[in-house]
Amino acid sequence: PGEILSLVGENGAGKTTLMNVLNGVLQADSGQILLDGEPVTIYSPRSALEQGVTMIHQELALIPQLTVGQYIYLGREPRRKWKALVNWKDMYTHAQTELDRLGLDIPVRATIAELPIAQRQLVEIAKALSYQSRVIVLDEPTSALTDREAEVLFKLMRSLRDQGVTLIYISHRMEEVFALSDRIAVMRDGQLVGVAPASEMNPTKVVQMMVGRELKDFFSKTTTGKRGNLVMQANHLSCGKQLKDASISLYQGEIVGLAGLVGAGRTNLARVLFGADHPQSGEIFFEGKEVKINSPRDAIRLGIGLVPEDRKGEGLFLGQSVRSNAAVGLFNKLATVGFIQYRRVEKWVKDVVARLKVRTPSLAQKVGNLSGGNQQKVVIARWLALNPKVLILDEPTRGVDVAAKAEIHGLMSELASQGMSILMISSELPEVLGISDRIVVMREGNLVAEFSREEATQDLIMQAATGQLQQPMKA
Repeated sequence: PGEILSLVGENGAGKTTLMNVLNGVLQADSGQILLDGEPVTIYSPRSALEQGVTMIHQELALIPQLTVGQYIYLGREPRRKWKALVNWKDMYTHAQTELDRLGLDIPVRATIAELPIAQRQLVEIAKALSYQSRVIVLDEPTSALTDREAEVLFKLMRSLRDQGVTLIYISHRMEEVFALSDRIAVMRDGQLVGVAPASEMNPTKVVQMMVGRELKDFFSKTTTGKRGNLVMQANHLSCGKQLKDASISLYQGEIVGLAGLVGAGRTNLARVLFGADHPQSGEIFFEGKEVKINSPRDAIRLGIGLVPEDRKGEGLFLGQSVRSNAAVGLFNKLATVGFIQYRRVEKWVKDVVARLKVRTPSLAQKVGNLSGGNQQKVVIARWLALNPKVLILDEPTRGVDVAAKAEIHGLMSELASQGMSILMISSELPEVLGISDRIVVMREGNLVAEFSREEATQDLIMQAATGQLQQPMKA
């Protein structure tokens, strides 16, 4: 009781599987669970809740049609005197209390569908905490949060710890792990390889235990920094309230980091460039010619790819195999008079899965059963098949372990060195600073600052993102 235990390991190490057993999502083949020293059987998530165990999952699965208040009290709505009708007033009052407890400014009557991913994550946390659980498992809870929102969560976690609540915290962010943890447990290949007080550990030691080897240069940048011709130019794009008069340029062989706070409009810009959303004004030029990108199909034909922020909702066919997800863009290329050449598809998928080090039992494995980091690699594999001229990566390493991050960064550098233009959106400033040739900052739908790799610092980026730095955009 009263402890924050961090559980760390590479993607596919077994962290989430272990917690799913603890939460009743999966049943253990052997072994037992002790709660307060007594053996217990947890056969479902409801069973876990009844015994005081709550889990906040890495991949959100909220019900978009419900309001925030309805979702927080789903299945346990306050009833009126005769129990037949929901007491809506009490439900929304109680839900507002939970949001106030977290210090969240989220409309309690707004639908989940109206909220950005960061706020959906916070609603999930508010719901879990409303159960007054004794054990709370948090699986990558800050992956979609700003630093300010994350600090609100950390403050609450410390408060719950002081009240005797046990918290199991899964994260790939070493700075968070060491700032919060009382103890750190490390998993590798489905086994616990070590556990020790945080005061006796350091990031280098933890990473070595995770990967079984020393890992250097988390943010490796190997491109020459010499950019080629202008590939894509967007001028004065506007789209609703999220995108206002935004202009950006992308050159061959260059990695452009797009920084800013959550809600600044970065994802909205990516969606407009990929044709998923339609701009109300502005123009886009591709290889010197003005183009109309009315759909993702148009973008793909031009040579533009997008790895979306929400990989499960927008990037993958979860019920399909790794093979089908990775090869979906190849079927037209590897077909003869309408018949798919499956041997060629199989060979290509095997090669790219090996190249990206995707951990999967087989190519027939459903992609929905892979860890988050391996799912992300499958999305990237799909675009490698099409070899786009411009690749937009929206939070490419969110929920990805340090070893997989290094692999993705290495791949980005390799692609840029081959002439691909990459636009990377990331909320992790060390990543933006470490991998980008040029950094552009967004704030409230506008592109407000631009820095070269040499002049950029975390302080300058945050000043621009929060409106404290006024700098005219470069041509």
